[in-house]
Amino acid sequence: MDSFCPNLFKPTSYRFLVKNVAHYLLFVILASSYLHTTKLCLGDGLPSGVRSSSCIEEERRALLTFKGDVTDHSGRLSSWVGQDCCRWKGISCNNRTGHVARMDLRNLNYDGFYREAALGGKINPSLLIFKNLRYLDLSGNDFQGCRIPNFFGKLQSLRYLNLSYNSFVGEIPPALGNLSNLNYLDLNSVYRGLSSKNLNWLSHLSSLKYLNLGGVDLSSTGVSWLHDVNMLPSLLELHLSFCEIQNLPHYSQLPSVNFTSRLLVLDISGNNINSSFPSWFFNLTNLKRLDASFNLFGSFPVEFANLKSLEDLDFSGSSLGDIRSFGQIPKVIGTLCSLRILDLSSNLFNGSLENVLNGFSNGTSYRLGLLENLKELDLSGNQFSGSIPQSISNLSSLEKLDISDNNFNGSIPESLGQLSQLVHLDLSDNSLEGNLNEAHFRTLTKLESFAVCSQYEPVTGCLIFNMAHDWVPPFQLNSIDIAGCRVGPAFGVWLQSQTELTEVTLCNTSISDFIPEEWFLKISFQLTSLDLSNNQIRGKLPFHMYSPSLRYIDLSHNQFEGPLPHWSSDAAKYLALESNLFSGPILSNYDQLLPNLVGLYLSDNPLNGSIPPSVCNLSSLETLTLRSNHLSGEFPQGWSLWPNIETVDVSDNNLSGNFTSSMGVPSSLRVLDLSKNNFGGQIPSSLFQNCSGLVSIDLGGNRFTGSIPLQTRPNVSYDFYMLRLRSNSLSGHIPHQLCSLPSIHIIDLAHNKFSGTIPKCLYNLTSLADVDDLFMYSEEHEFTYHETASLTLKGQELAYNTTLDLVKIIDFSSNNLEGEIPDEVSSLIALGTLNLSRNQITGNIPSKIGNLQQLETLDLSHNHLSGQIPQSFSSLTSLSHLNLSFNNLSGRIPSGNQLQTLTDSSIYEGNPSLCGVPLSTVCPGDGAADPDDGDHNDDDVDENGKFGIVVSAVLGFIIGFWSVCGTLVMKKSWRYAYFRFFDNIKEKAALPIALRVARWQRRT
Repeated sequence: MDSFCPNLFKPTSYRFLVKNVAHYLLFVILASSYLHTTKLCLGDGLPSGVRSSSCIEEERRALLTFKGDVTDHSGRLSSWVGQDCCRWKGISCNNRTGHVARMDLRNLNYDGFYREAALGGKINPSLLIFKNLRYLDLSGNDFQGCRIPNFFGKLQSLRYLNLSYNSFVGEIPPALGNLSNLNYLDLNSVYRGLSSKNLNWLSHLSSLKYLNLGGVDLSSTGVSWLHDVNMLPSLLELHLSFCEIQNLPHYSQLPSVNFTSRLLVLDISGNNINSSFPSWFFNLTNLKRLDASFNLFGSFPVEFANLKSLEDLDFSGSSLGDIRSFGQIPKVIGTLCSLRILDLSSNLFNGSLENVLNGFSNGTSYRLGLLENLKELDLSGNQFSGSIPQSISNLSSLEKLDISDNNFNGSIPESLGQLSQLVHLDLSDNSLEGNLNEAHFRTLTKLESFAVCSQYEPVTGCLIFNMAHDWVPPFQLNSIDIAGCRVGPAFGVWLQSQTELTEVTLCNTSISDFIPEEWFLKISFQLTSLDLSNNQIRGKLPFHMYSPSLRYIDLSHNQFEGPLPHWSSDAAKYLALESNLFSGPILSNYDQLLPNLVGLYLSDNPLNGSIPPSVCNLSSLETLTLRSNHLSGEFPQGWSLWPNIETVDVSDNNLSGNFTSSMGVPSSLRVLDLSKNNFGGQIPSSLFQNCSGLVSIDLGGNRFTGSIPLQTRPNVSYDFYMLRLRSNSLSGHIPHQLCSLPSIHIIDLAHNKFSGTIPKCLYNLTSLADVDDLFMYSEEHEFTYHETASLTLKGQELAYNTTLDLVKIIDFSSNNLEGEIPDEVSSLIALGTLNLSRNQITGNIPSKIGNLQQLETLDLSHNHLSGQIPQSFSSLTSLSHLNLSFNNLSGRIPSGNQLQTLTDSSIYEGNPSLCGVPLSTVCPGDGAADPDDGDHNDDDVDENGKFGIVVSAVLGFIIGFWSVCGTLVMKKSWRYAYFRFFDNIKEKAALPIALRVARWQRRT
């Protein structure tokens, strides 16, 4: 009031007081008249006795024509019935004339990702009927593939036009420049489908105060975009985020800059601008908000000190703090005393937070701690280290503090609890440890969101919530995000007291308690997300719970028991109850309780019964995992009705039935795992023919017959990475079309009846032939599905999930394959496992097999291989499991490097012609060798060696026998002396023995 009437309450004469009061009353009357006129112009859509008629009939018909051309699956325009169009939803009329003055058809359910309740189709030119239309908002709808209609330029009464987030494409029509009365224009394009070669049409919008061209491609405009924007004398807000702007023009490229004196908001984020700030930029002295995030300016000029009016500064994601600035926050920021919001997240700043707040001891201080107006500080995603300083309490006005994703360690200071204005606190993704107690939250009465997750496991060296059991905190949180900290084992009173929560994340917090059912029921109505995963929480959940806003539910990896809860929510997208003790059947009415489910995760429970056919009515379903239950019966044939399904995992159950050729297959399918069941019949050819996005198939451990129908699939997915058909009754040849899958790195066809030869085209498998080729597949969902596969590696069956993309294996074992191992196998240098055992393979082992430097497992046992083991085996430095047993291999076993560690002789068993370590069979020639024999081949050496041994033995026997025995026979005196010598020896030995025997007899 003082600003309007500064002298009203000062001591003065009565006449002067009356004069000032009169001026004040006149101001109030004029303001009231202005507001009333505004209401008459725009209207409010409400009934009014002033309005001359309920609706202009011509305009009512135009609205119905407009409605007829748009798609409205959610029924947002269902109220457009009857005669009074001014009462229709989104329509407002002028109270005096009855003309439609306002169309507000923005999609309130659009959140930047999902377009629930979006209008689509096309926009009918019937809107041209509305000559008095001043306000048009179609934002957040989905007119994908359409261009902005040219006829919008004829709606010359428009003051407000919002076409943002509509998926429009193509060139912005220059006809929009005809809207000379326009104050507000928003063309923000989230999909960047819009473009403009020049912005000359802007020069006619002299009344424009707000302009948003976010996501519009302006790369073709060069530097002229600034010249065109410069022609807008009334502009207060300019938004040019993600517009492909390469640089900010300097004065030499622009005669003068007119809009700088008035501009209040400037958004140039996301352009990767790689230039310095031009001098005109620092004339924006009235600028209150600057968003320059996600650019590459390189430096932070001292001239920023000129922008004293700045209240909101965002330089996130701009690589600030690199080697050029020694990782320090620019000192000039500490001089911007009006700052209320400072976002320096996702940069390269380092050092201690103490220096950031209080400056360095050498006097070169920027002291952010002196910014007494600072309300929000975001330093997340940097490289700050050390402990959180006690001086954090100096930022007494802070309402938001985010220092997540840094390298902070040590304990959290109790002084944090003195930030009495704090509303949002995020300390997550650091290495904090120690105890949190009541003192840390003593004055945080306004706290609404709290996030802290530790990088430690909640056993040792983690953050511990050491609260008194009956402590009740002074705040009521809306959001709590605690992960990897020790909160349990009890579910404390301080948690139970939080009954206004909308977002709950308490994963991996060592809670092993029963959670009160009444707490669930108190928070159920307002909940939007619930994550209690990876604890040991016991007991049963509320059987019935209505949560209209609950979108994400993750209770996996606990010990919940009882039947599956009947929770109802139209908003629910993901339900994860895997790895618990839920029993009984799968609910048959999920399509009614949770009709918009995108992901349903029920794996690893003792669920029984069959898969209800009604699950096929979940038209939004993208992921279904029922792995490792006790389900039986047939798989629902209606699964082809899923228009968006990408992942189906029903492995390790007792499901049965045949997949007939008439059974439809969802074309959107990417991952299919039916392993370890009792499915039979032939693999449907439509699986390969219709599913162009397929990346993984696991049908192992079933009773499938017939051949692999790969040859019928013309559109092969280049992302296909796993084909596992192990342990079936499949037959026929291994199709050569397998080689047209360059990304495949898991091929497991073991334990079938395949015949024919190994395809020579295997060298086309790029993923196995290139060490640097690493394929990673993951769903782009909040709940990432990690496929689990049981693979036989190193002689044992192992389960892989999160590391599945690192496994590279070919397993053709236990089939009827014949022919030779193709030399092309030696080109698969990234291969980790090669198993060709138990086939009918003949010929030699490829001589260049030593090229497989990544090979860890090689099993060629139980075949008919012959010849020598190639010397290149000694180059297999990663080999840890080898089996060449039961073949016809011969010759010396190679030695050296990794082979010296494989000392188990059984790996060469059943090859009688092999010799050398680790076998006991000594190779011929392992003794002293004749140097003159160096040119002989191995066969000659073996034959000559055997002959030499025989000759030596015969000669030795003849010479030894006649040297001794022959002499005694021929010479009598020697013969007598020889026998006399042995008689004397016998007598000398017999006497001591006889004496010892006599003594022993006397004693006994």
